[in-house]
Amino acid sequence: MEYRQISDDYSVSGQISTDEIATIKAAGFKSIICNRPDDEQPGQPSASEIGKAAEAAGLPFRHIPIVSGQPVTPADAEAMAKALDELQGPVFAYCRSGARSTNLFMAAQPFRG
Repeated sequence: MEYRQISDDYSVSGQISTDEIATIKAAGFKSIICNRPDDEQPGQPSASEIGKAAEAAGLPFRHIPIVSGQPVTPADAEAMAKALDELQGPVFAYCRSGARSTNLFMAAQPFRG
């Protein structure tokens, strides 16, 4: 599994599987955010599946889905800012490629507390 560090407390990747939760935790991440809508691609694990595995491993999980090709709305950015303010970092976020998770992180910065 490859990921990109965006800030000291935030990294992104493409879709993850439940089997990768232990690797994410071992890498030192404290929370996971999914920015991918369910059923975007056949066979992708649902946010609920990933969330259950993350929480079973002791990693808080949030689902803030962003539809591919759609602009990030102020409500999306505010939801992400709230999650980033509430979750312990470093945070691991994912979508299909990591691009939406990166864009949403940047859009959330003006709303951070």
